[in-house]
Amino acid sequence: MFFMGTYTPKLDEKGRIFLPAKFRDRLAEGLVVTKGQEKCLVVWPEDVFMEVATRAQSVPMTSKDARDYSRMLFAAAEQGAPDKQGRISISPMLREYASLERDVIVIGVSDRIEIWDPERWAEYEAGAAEKFAALDEAPTPAT
Repeated sequence: MFFMGTYTPKLDEKGRIFLPAKFRDRLAEGLVVTKGQEKCLVVWPEDVFMEVATRAQSVPMTSKDARDYSRMLFAAAEQGAPDKQGRISISPMLREYASLERDVIVIGVSDRIEIWDPERWAEYEAGAAEKFAALDEAPTPAT
């Protein structure tokens, strides 16, 4: 199952958001929320996060970029699962990192979900849309 689409849930007073109903089954057995690039949050199904973690561990720790990436990925990572109502909790530390207040944007991005501050998403999307429109071929997969 791919995650796709754009949704606009709201954070409640306890820092929880309702996940889109179509995402919940895939995350029912566990998820990991952590910092993402561009100051968004990433929600990974737990099994996919383990694949990402394995790839991160395979890079030599003599690489400063690898150390930096691992620190950001793991230090903020929080395991969980949606509650019976389909909500997940976002810690104060992660909400601060991503500048999340009441309104949020949730997007499906293939194997993960991203949670964005609406203003930051609009700014990112405007720039990315121009690049996307100008592409003359699909990007090649990373090796």
